Amino acid sequence: MSIFNLKSNNTNIKTEVMAGITTFMTMAYIIFVQPQVLGAAGMDPGSVMVVTCISAAIGSLIMGLLANYPIGVAPGMGENFFFTYTLVIALGHSWEKALAIVFVSGVVFIILTIFKIREMVIKAIPDCLKYGIAVGIGIFIALIGMHETGLVIANPGGLVNLGN
Repeated sequence: MSIFNLKSNNTNIKTEVMAGITTFMTMAYIIFVQPQVLGAAGMDPGSVMVVTCISAAIGSLIMGLLANYPIGVAPGMGENFFFTYTLVIALGHSWEKALAIVFVSGVVFIILTIFKIREMVIKAIPDCLKYGIAVGIGIFIALIGMHETGLVIANPGGLVNLGN
């Protein structure tokens, strides 16, 4: 296993297999949550589940085999909720058009990365704002979850009311 430099990294196959199982267990929820979220946008949940598994496997294999970086790669839930509840539901785009929007934005990000502009923008954002954005995304996801379970309901006079 010299390809992974296990000895120089003070690890062994058993430890790495356990780490892989642990990583899978922490990421497995995405197999079930993503089809529900994207199903709300009109996508076929069964197809989304299959594509989620395939893309996560390919991404994780690329990270492990080509980059020699032991990390699991899977779709981000924040982006899924933004896709469904903002692009499709709030703005009224079809899921096909929303996918095209995501593709174009991905190409733009690749171009920004090649020219080191993305890195400059990230460095220009204060850490407190970065943390605030992450917290805001988490609160957004939690609010959607509370709405889906009926814990909170829409309120025409404000944002939300307690549900039944």
